[in-house]
Amino acid sequence: MSYQSVEDLLKTVGNPVDMLRNSQIGAYIYPVVPAEFTNWRDEQRAWRETCVLFDQSHHMVDIYIEGPDALKMISKLAINSFANFGVNKAKQFIPCNYDGYVIGDGILFHLEQNKLVFVGRAPSANWIQFHGETGGYNVKILKDDRSPGRPGGKPVVRVSYRYQIQGPNAEKVIEKLNGGPFPPIKFFNMGEIKIAGRTVRALRHGMAGAPGLEIWGPYAEGDEVRNAILEAGQEFGIRQVGCRAYATNTLESGWIPSPLPAVYTGEKMKSFREWLPATAYEGSGGLGGSFASKNIEDYYMSPYALGYGPFVKFDHDFIGREALEKMANQPHRRKVTFAWNSDDVAKIFRSMLEPGSVPYKYIDLPLANYASASYDKIMSGGKMVGFSMFSGVSYNERSMLSLGVVDPDIKVGTEVSLVWGEENGGTKKTTVENHKQTEIRAIVSPVPYSKVVREQYEGGWRTAQK
Repeated sequence: MSYQSVEDLLKTVGNPVDMLRNSQIGAYIYPVVPAEFTNWRDEQRAWRETCVLFDQSHHMVDIYIEGPDALKMISKLAINSFANFGVNKAKQFIPCNYDGYVIGDGILFHLEQNKLVFVGRAPSANWIQFHGETGGYNVKILKDDRSPGRPGGKPVVRVSYRYQIQGPNAEKVIEKLNGGPFPPIKFFNMGEIKIAGRTVRALRHGMAGAPGLEIWGPYAEGDEVRNAILEAGQEFGIRQVGCRAYATNTLESGWIPSPLPAVYTGEKMKSFREWLPATAYEGSGGLGGSFASKNIEDYYMSPYALGYGPFVKFDHDFIGREALEKMANQPHRRKVTFAWNSDDVAKIFRSMLEPGSVPYKYIDLPLANYASASYDKIMSGGKMVGFSMFSGVSYNERSMLSLGVVDPDIKVGTEVSLVWGEENGGTKKTTVENHKQTEIRAIVSPVPYSKVVREQYEGGWRTAQK
């Protein structure tokens, strides 16, 4: 039986937790871009030691918003202020539900007067599209969906290509491409550079303490621009980063990309669920990990827990404001990095090579997530004190790491236990094999984990919470 909307689906399944924990969608795929161009270890090293080309053209949704009410609508949906958000600026966009829990996030670009584009994951894009189409705003919405995870041999076409040139040698590559000095663009502002004779829009930000750029343009020009970047970067050690290594960068820099969108409950959210197709991310995504509450709201995250507290501004009216005003002065869980014990990780891999026994849950490398959203229990003193939410290995740090949240009284340096694997041999997700649970010792560590990131990255979401 097919269902028209997420609301229809929820009426049938009863408990959304059961639906999501047994999703058949499979692993979250970073589409089109090859898994590796060389090998993921050297690709990770390159963003710390030389420079990299990230191809971001396919895994994110682009929502173009045009019209006189564009900023008015966006301001109503975001916890952060847009009071000084002029043309050629970009900023992180963080929407919450009416109870103050995060739906998602992404980057918003102010392209021209009354013209914006949001770039990010599906939940925030769907929320924007819903309000643009039903909220009575004088805007037009164009949704350029992410590329299909399994295109089946069919051509893939987007509105724009989107690349990043990052790393210690990025400035040299950009100067060579531009035929002159690195453009004087302020952090998270936009400007232009020249590549292969074309004028290209660029957003300034940086990795590893060096200035870098995100660039974009018509999709048909993407191959020519990429080839020019690779040619210019050859002498500076540039590497293309495949989709295996790409997502692991956040383990070092400290952004939790995929909390469960807080949309499954609440009467005020019902109209959104009725509008949202049952096949959308929210209706088909997978929920994984050792935390297995029957209450879907136990998976909701506040902006304070995710490190977005400094971005909450009460200078404007926005959805969730009243709830966040009540939360603001309360104790909050906080975002941290967990550094996993190497012996415990090795024990898990060894179990795969022991015939006759049920192994522990497989750890995929370099990215260990096996569901759209992950919630593994963090234990201390016999009680649960937080979640591990995004895990993988950093070859630069020679460590298995995960990002997550802990109770406010858990200090950096504390050893905790991470419960790895799911209950009763595992759920019915296609990414879950029969296994047994185990505990992994982990040290609560700073976020960002990398000392380079903490001390040298420019300010913003990475360094706002220390």
